[in-house]
Order: sequence, then structure tokens, then C-alpha cells
Amino acid sequence: MSSSSSSSALRSPPPIAAWSELFSGRNGWRALALTGGVALHAVNVHIVTTVLPSVVREIGGLDWYAWSTTLFVVGSILGATLSVRLLAVLGPRGACLAALAVFGAGSAGCALAPAMPWMLAGRAVQGLGGGLLAALSYGLIQLVFEQRLWPRAVALVSGMWGVATLCGPAVGGLFAQAGHWRWAFWFLLPVAAAQALLVLVQLRPEMGVKYARPATPPRVPMLQIGLLAASVLVIAASGLWVDLLRQAAGLALGLAIGFAATRIDSRAAVRVLPRGAYAMSAPLGAIYASVALLLIGTETEIFVPYFLQLLHGHSPLMAGYLAAAMAGGWSAGSLLSSGRSGTGADRMLRAGPVICTLGLLALAWLLPSQEFFGAGFETLLIAVALAAVGLGVGIGWPHLITRVMSLAPKGDEGLASASITTVQLYGMAVGAAVAGLVANAAGLAVPGGVEGAQSAALWLFAGFALAPAAAVWLAYRAVAKRSL
Repeated sequence: MSSSSSSSALRSPPPIAAWSELFSGRNGWRALALTGGVALHAVNVHIVTTVLPSVVREIGGLDWYAWSTTLFVVGSILGATLSVRLLAVLGPRGACLAALAVFGAGSAGCALAPAMPWMLAGRAVQGLGGGLLAALSYGLIQLVFEQRLWPRAVALVSGMWGVATLCGPAVGGLFAQAGHWRWAFWFLLPVAAAQALLVLVQLRPEMGVKYARPATPPRVPMLQIGLLAASVLVIAASGLWVDLLRQAAGLALGLAIGFAATRIDSRAAVRVLPRGAYAMSAPLGAIYASVALLLIGTETEIFVPYFLQLLHGHSPLMAGYLAAAMAGGWSAGSLLSSGRSGTGADRMLRAGPVICTLGLLALAWLLPSQEFFGAGFETLLIAVALAAVGLGVGIGWPHLITRVMSLAPKGDEGLASASITTVQLYGMAVGAAVAGLVANAAGLAVPGGVEGAQSAALWLFAGFALAPAAAVWLAYRAVAKRSL
């Protein structure tokens, strides 16, 4: 790690501002303009998670169930990477408007889908727009706010997932129960238009949002991004084979391609991650790895509505809200812990992965069972376990993100901000791809039915608990290195 990043690690962070300062005056309107795009992206995630069982019942494609998330997140990785160049070319307002236009086009494609391949193409375009929106929201935080407002702003952006837990399942569930899942996607278009109007007004230079465009737009590391996308797609494709040996070989090949991407990036002139990001012995590297592992663990969420409907008899609306408990726990944890600093923040970083691991292990026991405790109490336990998984991520999230920003070597600050979303999305993409592989291998489609779903739920949640368990060790290393 460079000396500049080492000195950054030793500097005490500035005192954290109060929430009232973030919401007052121009800061409040800027915060709304930044977070609205993330809210749209998050609501969409919960809408699709809720309606997807209805989608496969109408147009088929159970074998491709996880691909809806996989391709969405692969598109998001590309979008997050392109966000730096888009910002340099179009500025804050133009970049956000372009991202909203791409997202709207993808949503319309999903609404018109006659078959699963069309739906998957629409999801990839949606992901491209969503990745742009998410990366721009994080990237613009350090541009429009003072550093002492960063933790509050990051927590607010994360808190939009809490808003999504209220809106997304309701929209998706109501349309799914009415037999009109396509209208859930059409619903997103007027919301995107309203957000575009807000951006158009509030991110004008006249409103105090100043941005000096570079003389030469930054180059995009397309080789590394292409390899990362290829690694995810190879892992996802390996789940289509029935033979376990071929599945294992596909998984190993996909991970090897991902590792090759990191090796190339560590030596490249145009990088995805800042200098020092691949050194696990350094705090910055440990934090990036923790982000990826925690996000891998949360991708079990994509199968929760399917398991709840098939194994526990819940309606699409109820299943959607229960699945959203994970995002709700994330948002609550992020908002409640954002005011912590120093040793308090260190405790949040240590405790988070432990709570996440315990939540996944509880789900591995609860979801395959059917009325072991009685329907009502069992539903409550499932909701608590799902919320615990999200809470484990959320209580450390503001501190993980702000430390990436503060530990970034001098000159890599902008790259570090954009790369947060890239690492987050790659973790989600790998998680979704492996989740589909594990679920299919455990019998989700063959033999299928209740027996296959019970087996898939057990193996999926028990296996994915290993990811946050590894993050426990990394979090302790990152905190210990910082305190030296």
C-alpha cells in the first residue's frame, strides 16, 4: 500500500455532521436528486424479485430463474464502470439523465417480453442503467458534499433500499396477484420520468453543483471488465449442465477468469480498482474483499419468494414483503450505525459479518421446514432471520464505504468511489450465478417440486453462509491494521 494511503489510515476522520445538516437548504435537494436514482433501482430489484415466480409461470424459464439477476448485475457492472467516463463527458446532470433513459428502455423491454430470452435481454439493459445510477450516486457524494457529510450521505443512499422494501413488494405483489405482472415494469417509467425532472432542475450548475470536466475523458478498462463479465457468465452457464463434474469445472473456470482479471488490473495503466486494492494484507484490500463476500451472501434473496410460495404457501405479496426484510435490515442497520465513529465503527465492522452468517444458517434450517413451529411463528422466525442477514451488512456498510474513500491513494479518489459499486455488483453477480448453480444442482428443477425446493433451500443457505464467515476474518484484519 502506498504511503499516502497509509497516512490516510492513520488520520482521524472529521466529526460526523448531524442529519439535519444533510437535509437543510441546498443539501436536502441535492440529497434527493442523488438518492432518487438509487431508490428507483432498488424498487425495481424488489419488484422483479416479487413478480419473477409469476413470470416463469406464464412464459417459462425456471432453469433460467437466476439468470434474470445474473444478467441484470452483469449489465450493472458495465454501467458502473462506464459511469466515470459518462460523468466526464456529460457532467453530473447529463450523466444521470442518460442513465435514467437507459433504465427506462430496459424496463419497457421487460414489460413487452413474450419469452424468457427477451426478458433476460431487457434485464441486461435495465442493469446497465441501474449500474450507472448507483455508481453516479456514490461518485457524486464526495463532489457535492463536505467530507463530514459523507457517512450520512452514504447511509441515506443505502437507506433507499428501505424505501424499496415498502414500495417494491407492494407494486410487484399487487400486479402479480392480479395476473398483470407486466404492469409492474410499466409502473417504473413514470417514476423514472419524475426523477429525470428532479435531476434536470436540481443538478444544474446554477444550483451550486460545479464540475470541472477533464480535458481528456478517462479511459475505460474494458479488458478487465470484459473478463469479470465473462467469469460471471461462465459460472452461471455451468449451472445449465446436469453433470456435477462439468458444473465444478465451469465454476473453477469462471473463478480463474475472475482471478486473471484482478492480476491484469493490478498491473494495468487504466484500472478498475485503485492501487492497493488487491493486497489482502492492507486495510483497503481487506475492505474490498469484505464488501464482495458480504454481497455474495445476500444473493440468496433471489430465491426466497419462490421458496416461500412453494414451501410455505404464501401469496406473491406476502412472499415479496418477507423477502424484502433482508433489504429492510440492511437499511435499518446502515442508518442506525452511520453516526458511529472510531472504536464504535470498528465494533460495527466486526459484528456485521457474524450476524449475517448466523442469519443465513438460520434460514438453511427454517426455509426447508414446513410448519415445524406452526405457520405464524415460523413466518416470524423467517422474517427475523432475513432481516438479520441484511442487518449484518448494513451496520458496517457506511464505515466500509467511507474507509474506501479515505484510504484511497492520492489521485485515485474518484476511481475508488466508482469502484465501490463495481465490487458490490461483481459480488452480487457471482453470488447470483453461484446461487443458480447450487440451486439447480440441489434439485430445484430436477426433481423439482417441494422435494427439490427443500433440498435447494438447505444447500443454498448453508453453503452461502461461508461467504460472510470469511468476511469475519477479513473485518478483524482490517480493523487491526487500522489501529496499528
